[in-house]
Amino acid sequence: MATVLLVEDDPVVRGALVRALSHLGHVVHPVGTALEALREATRSEPDLVILDLGLPDLDGASALRMLRGYSEVPVIVATARGDEPTIVRLLNDGADDYVVKPFSSAQLAARINALLRRSLRGPERPAAGDGDLVVGDLVISLERREATLQGRPLDLSRREFDLLAHLASNVGRVVPRRELVEAVWHQHPLVGHDQTIDVHVSWLRRKLGESAGSPRYLRTVRGVGLKMVVPE
Repeated sequence: MATVLLVEDDPVVRGALVRALSHLGHVVHPVGTALEALREATRSEPDLVILDLGLPDLDGASALRMLRGYSEVPVIVATARGDEPTIVRLLNDGADDYVVKPFSSAQLAARINALLRRSLRGPERPAAGDGDLVVGDLVISLERREATLQGRPLDLSRREFDLLAHLASNVGRVVPRRELVEAVWHQHPLVGHDQTIDVHVSWLRRKLGESAGSPRYLRTVRGVGLKMVVPE
């Protein structure tokens, strides 16, 4: 059971989601505006937020950025658009996951459960032993959750670090996408995450000083997955 802050301005949709989430055993605090959501997030400190983007008083993406100014609560964004620029923007703004309307209660429940499992486990670490992983000029400390490239610290998000560390733990091996979904995102591989993986890989490439056209550490094996290599 978790405390869920539901931000949805449509009373019909809000009522249906409250019933579905309550049936799953969650305590739901429903609100209809962004300002109510920001106040409630401060007051009740929910375990998870479901945030609709089409709010009457403030754009949902703006509300998300404001929320991220003081809280790391997991956020699932509900959006009517599933195109890549929209998803990239939402992830950049601080969303942990997203659902594209219309969505089923079963899909939403699966995503909630996955986020709550990660939240209860605390900061994620790949399944590897203590110590440093060294790949060329890249050094990854699993214990300190830090990475440096040529001695310079890399500014990595939690998910970027986990993705980088998992690939470095399997250097030279092609890691299938389904394995990344399970090991890094801790979700069922049948849930569509190709776009999310691609976005995070793109961010990692920029921070590693490479691109998809000129890879150094991260090689894409089309139709299979990703492989980390030692640069020549």
